[in-house]
Amino acid sequence: MIVLAIVSQNTLSLKVLEAYTRDVGRGVARIDYDSMDSLTASTGDVIEIRGKRRTVAKCLPLYPSDEGKGIVRVDGLVRNNAGVAIGDTVIVKKIKAVPAEKVIVAPLEAIPPIDERYLADALESVPLIKGDNVMVPYFGGRLTFQVIGVTPASDAVLVTQKTIFHIAEKGETLRGVPQVTYEDIGGLKEEIQKVREMIELPLRHPEIFEKLGIEAPKGVLLYGPPGTGKTLLAKAVANESNAHFISISGPEIMSKFYGESEARLREIFKEAKEKAPSIIFIDEIDSIAPKREEVTGEVERRVVSQLLSLMDGLEARGKVIVIAATNRPNAIDPALRRPGRFDREIEIKVPDKRGRLEILQIHTRNMPLDTDVEQDRIAAVTHGFVGADLEYLCKEAAMKCLRRLLPELNLEDEKLSPEVLNKLIVTRADFDNAVKEVTPSAMREVYLESPDVPWSAIGGLEGIKRELQEAVEWPLRFPELYTKLGHAMPKGLLLHGLSGTGKTLLAKAVATESEANFISVRGPELLSKWVGESERGIREIFRRARQAAPCVVFFDEIDSIAPVRGMGGDSMVTERVVSQLLTELDGIQSLSGVVVLAATNRADIIDTALLRPGRFDKILLVPLPDKSARQKILEIHSKDKPLGPDVNLARIAEMTDGFSGADTSSVVNTAVSLVLHEYLAKYPTPEEAARHASEAHVMMRHIEEGVKKIKAQREGKPGEKVSVQYYR
Repeated sequence: MIVLAIVSQNTLSLKVLEAYTRDVGRGVARIDYDSMDSLTASTGDVIEIRGKRRTVAKCLPLYPSDEGKGIVRVDGLVRNNAGVAIGDTVIVKKIKAVPAEKVIVAPLEAIPPIDERYLADALESVPLIKGDNVMVPYFGGRLTFQVIGVTPASDAVLVTQKTIFHIAEKGETLRGVPQVTYEDIGGLKEEIQKVREMIELPLRHPEIFEKLGIEAPKGVLLYGPPGTGKTLLAKAVANESNAHFISISGPEIMSKFYGESEARLREIFKEAKEKAPSIIFIDEIDSIAPKREEVTGEVERRVVSQLLSLMDGLEARGKVIVIAATNRPNAIDPALRRPGRFDREIEIKVPDKRGRLEILQIHTRNMPLDTDVEQDRIAAVTHGFVGADLEYLCKEAAMKCLRRLLPELNLEDEKLSPEVLNKLIVTRADFDNAVKEVTPSAMREVYLESPDVPWSAIGGLEGIKRELQEAVEWPLRFPELYTKLGHAMPKGLLLHGLSGTGKTLLAKAVATESEANFISVRGPELLSKWVGESERGIREIFRRARQAAPCVVFFDEIDSIAPVRGMGGDSMVTERVVSQLLTELDGIQSLSGVVVLAATNRADIIDTALLRPGRFDKILLVPLPDKSARQKILEIHSKDKPLGPDVNLARIAEMTDGFSGADTSSVVNTAVSLVLHEYLAKYPTPEEAARHASEAHVMMRHIEEGVKKIKAQREGKPGEKVSVQYYR
């Protein structure tokens, strides 16, 4: 247990840590109960935090897990106001705050026309002192102001409903206000920790590395899919370490004039050295430092060489750290990827459920949410979404709310009143509608479906359903249990059986019930006349599926792309496709969280190498429905139909012996079309038909006629030559 450092009477020395997500922008400081007792403070009291500068915050207790650690948790804004960073020590004491009569604030950035009364509502009960920066939530975003005057003059003032706000002219500068702090990044706790150890520590405490007799890391490469937060992380590091930050976008450096690109790089490194400690951030580094053996242009080669010598040349670099970001790490020249240049490579992955929840909490913390919005549920259904997708999802939900209330808003008013703004509340329905419209960025180029077929929509096939639940749904929904038991999830499942037995329907139900992403691949679509394109299509599907895991990849009519090898013609396309499939299913690269489902009615012609455990682990025959299954199918499909009193579904199930699921479901539809024919013959005009619509009922005779029609279709054997009587 950490003993509190009591500096003097009613004063403590505490270590600064980042705030909890829900506290950001609220002007609060959390300390434990022992510290509160030492300060004779209670929840809601105002405390002074003194670092390089003085600021104030409202005192709240820490969560039980943080008790006894001698820490104070404050957000990036309070840290900036106090002139401290995470890990620094501050002096804390209790002070008295008086109600504020008047507060003058100056915007630190361009702001929309805003009612000054709104500021009093938004900042109610927040303690302020002159010189502080404050953040005001404003419809999903936030506005930053500097307090340039308070009345009455006191140690601290508290904003009340009666406080009059006055917005002065634009403020001086942002005074180093961190636009991005660590609290603005969700789902990257480990990555932030790594980056802090490597960058923040050497910049702020170089003596640690000197004592150990080692050189501090000089370069970090952040790689991962687009939108995962690589640039955001670099900005946060720069802001939190108070280093000079130079951001370069790769293509900006390139010039058509000889030697200009290299000179520009030298200038950037020179500026960084002069203003050290500095961070140089190179975004999209693959565009300026590609593999030299693969590029034809001379400029790129010279730029790579210049970058190599600047990063690890004869001249010492000093306190300059280079951070680079890319989503194509393998396209970068290998000479850069060695210790002394980019010492560490950190992968920024697609966030998991917990990460997605953190990101949602960040993007909705300034949003007026209804009580029915369950962020846990949204995080559970947004598989494959990166940080940028989740930010867009929150914006889209806010826009849905705005569109809903647009008729009530008078857009001609110069300023909208607080009463009108208070009506803007984002509901669960807004988020549900937004989820339907937003596609994960990793899946934009593949056909992504969101099926809506529950198990209850499939009649019969109970054994198959249970098998699929065990194989796909349960491992995706209860991964911890499966990990604990050491049970491996099957990689592939093959559904085979006659046409119309419900194979595709089962695949859709699996995706719906497991809440996974669903990629539907129609076999023949993959085949291309260009050599190598079909195999590339397979690789691309599996790459996207890994990014959007958990994911179900469904190959319909797999026999068209994976027939027995050696049967094909001259092009050998299908043979290469089969080989690619085998590699993806059971190759060196793991398929974690990806399940392959395939359907066929010609299992006999599929290559045997696919039909073994480790590839298609389970091969399930989807049989023709028995009597009870046919009755369930009839019940499902006749649920919304006006059935007559004489309709006996059990008897119809007997009549349809040998029918597939598709045949059985079409019996009811055929019967309805017969009813339509009858009623339109009786009531030919639309008005009459509409008036007598309630009389229309599907009777048993209609269904019997429907059964006869389907039987005649089945026996007709399409494709056979039909002999036609010839009349002269």
